[in-house]
Amino acid sequence: MKQYIITALACLSLISCENKKQGFEIEGEIQGATSGKVYLQEFRNKMFFTVDSTEMKEGKFEFKGAVEIPAMYGIITEDMKYPTPFFVENKSFEMELSEKGKIIEVENSPVNDLYLANEQLVHQNNFDIDTLVANNPNSTVAAFYLYRFFTYRLPLEQVKALRAKFTAEVQQSDYIKQLDQIIATLEKVQIGKVAPNFTLPDVDGKEVSLNDFRGQYVFIDFWASWCPPCRKENPNVVAAYEKFKGKDLTFIGISLDKSKAAWLKAIEADQLNWVNVSDLKFWDAEVAAMYGVRSIPSNVLISPEGVIIAKNLKGEALHTKLAELLK
Repeated sequence: MKQYIITALACLSLISCENKKQGFEIEGEIQGATSGKVYLQEFRNKMFFTVDSTEMKEGKFEFKGAVEIPAMYGIITEDMKYPTPFFVENKSFEMELSEKGKIIEVENSPVNDLYLANEQLVHQNNFDIDTLVANNPNSTVAAFYLYRFFTYRLPLEQVKALRAKFTAEVQQSDYIKQLDQIIATLEKVQIGKVAPNFTLPDVDGKEVSLNDFRGQYVFIDFWASWCPPCRKENPNVVAAYEKFKGKDLTFIGISLDKSKAAWLKAIEADQLNWVNVSDLKFWDAEVAAMYGVRSIPSNVLISPEGVIIAKNLKGEALHTKLAELLK
């Protein structure tokens, strides 16, 4: 990380160096491509939204614009399945992508140097987010990583402590603003707090409310048909349901699907024979946001009095906790 600290010190502030309002100019090239549309997309709430497009000429493309502060964007063509993520900063820089969209090189972009240096490492269990934030408190890359990957991997108090380390400039970024919203939400759904009520339609369109089940234990499972880890965990949840059904316990599956057909097909395939509800809003699902859900599968166990008593019980831990409560 020393090279990034030197860069930041030389500029006095990475944000001030990157954000001179001169705007950005991206000169890109996609190997093996000749012509076709290229789309520039902005990342918001785990999704990418198209903000500009251009025509490739001999595999080359160009985008111009301006950002308030360095932020994550994506490049995608009609031949790519997913956008290629990178950071846009207010300067001229060049990027080269493989035919499938993998970044080969980004030149003249300190923000992307930092992003790409940590892109693969951040998914490892031993990734040191504390050091990344401490060494780069003036970088939106560090703020992005904390917001995107660690609100569900770290204790709430640690997230709050890391958030406080960022400079005033970075604290104006959307990543910190969204992080603050997540922190405020997580404060309300910690173990020992009353679970927020919600109402959602089930598979037949009938409205179901959490309060309908007051007086019973309620296991709320956040999942989706498109989520491989969810589908892998489903047999374990089914086994727990079969073991404890008939007792004072209700299972509620809340899907983050956007296709009702895919949702119903997965329910049948995985034999999820309990209450299933969804607003079919994908990552904009309102109840997921209400409970601070940032990754799935995720779950909450609620007492008969409506109090959260456990979170994210997986594998044998789910069976052990239910056996303890439902003797």
